[in-house]
Order: sequence, then C-alpha cells, then structure tokens
Amino acid sequence: MRLSTKGRFAVNAMIDIALREVLGPVPLTDIASRQQISLSYLEQMFSKLRAKGLVTSTRGPGGGYALGRRIDDITVADIIYAVEDASLKSKQPDAAPAQDMTQDLWDAMNAKLLSFMQSVTFKRLVLDQRVLGGTIEKKPLPNRGVFKKPVQQTIRPNVPNSVFALGQTFRTP
Repeated sequence: MRLSTKGRFAVNAMIDIALREVLGPVPLTDIASRQQISLSYLEQMFSKLRAKGLVTSTRGPGGGYALGRRIDDITVADIIYAVEDASLKSKQPDAAPAQDMTQDLWDAMNAKLLSFMQSVTFKRLVLDQRVLGGTIEKKPLPNRGVFKKPVQQTIRPNVPNSVFALGQTFRTP
C-alpha cells in the first residue's frame, strides 16, 4: 500500500466540500485557495473522485462539486483508493528469498492499515472538523449576468440664467 500527499490532499478537499456544500456546489478555485493546492492538481484528483462516484459536478456559473454519496457511506479508504494509482491491497511481486522473510510483516501491516482506513467514516472526519470550530464563511452569490437596477439621481441645477432656473428638479433614469 502506498500513501502519499495526493491522498491527504484528496481527504482535505473532500472535507472542504462536505463543510460547505450546504451553500451550493463548491468551486475548485475556492478549494485551491483555501487548501493551498494547485488548481490543475485538484482537477486531476477530482476527475478520479468523480469517476468513482464520490463527487458530482455542476457546470456553469455557480457550479462546482458536491458529494456524490451520503456522508456516512464514504470511508477514508474509498477516497485514498480513488486517487492513488495503486490498489490499497498489498501487491505480491516476485520477491527475492531475502525479502520473503519480512513479506508477512508488511502484508500484516498493510491489512491493519486498510482495516483502519475502512473503519474511519468520512462523516466522523467532518464532524471532528465542526467540533474543532471550523467556520464557514458565506460568500456573496455571483452576479449571474443580471444587472442591478440603475440608481435614479436627482439633478438640482444652480445656474441662474438658464432653462433650469425655474426651480424644477429633473430625474434621470
């Protein structure tokens, strides 16, 4: 079994989504800035997560990612397995006799690690983050091509010898 920063980044990004998806789909650009992860790296990871059904994507303005399954149906092992290139299960290469002596040790360790990661639900990780005081900032909704109504201004001329000297006020749209 191989654990790398890719797996750790994937778990962090998934927790980020779980904490914020109540506000709508979470854009990868927001995750990248909060977690200090390259956007292109996140795009690669999320294509793998989406292929495994762990996240769903929404396109367009206001789009982003949301969890693809219920929070208590996801384990840490599911996330790691989705983004890591190798399987979580131990591979049995054709080992030399000297390496065979410790292979049982490494297989047992991999089995324990896999069992532990399967026992940790994603819901538990998210709840732990909420208990630690993880706050969610509310972002203003993006302006989706709808323009704001123009503010009407009142013009009060102060030129004495003009058409406007009648004391009337004019409104502009």
